[in-house]
Amino acid sequence: QVQLVESGGGLVQTGGSLRLSCAASGQTFITYAMGWFRQAPGKEREFVAAISWSGGVTDYADSVKGRFTISRGNAKNTVYLQMNSLKPEDTAIYHCAARLGIGYSSNQDDYNYWGHGTQVTASS
Repeated sequence: QVQLVESGGGLVQTGGSLRLSCAASGQTFITYAMGWFRQAPGKEREFVAAISWSGGVTDYADSVKGRFTISRGNAKNTVYLQMNSLKPEDTAIYHCAARLGIGYSSNQDDYNYWGHGTQVTASS
């Protein structure tokens, strides 16, 4: 089992920045890729960004490319999402997820563990 806890959400004005963190605990000796997904009110959960176990390969949704950056800490058990130039349409609950293995995925069905999420609100 892997437990995931997100932090760093909040309320910012349009154009502002936030940095989300996701700390993993439990069976941290296993290898796992990490991803961020978000769900806005009344909408399906959608892919935001993902990173491989090594941290060397990343992927982003088109809607956040050039504005968001995903990274992993040196100990591999923390993943970050730096969000710049936030827009009202970025408002959502952001969840981190862990996928057993070294390769990332943009498909939420490929992920084994999920955090409860952190609220991000960008006001216009």
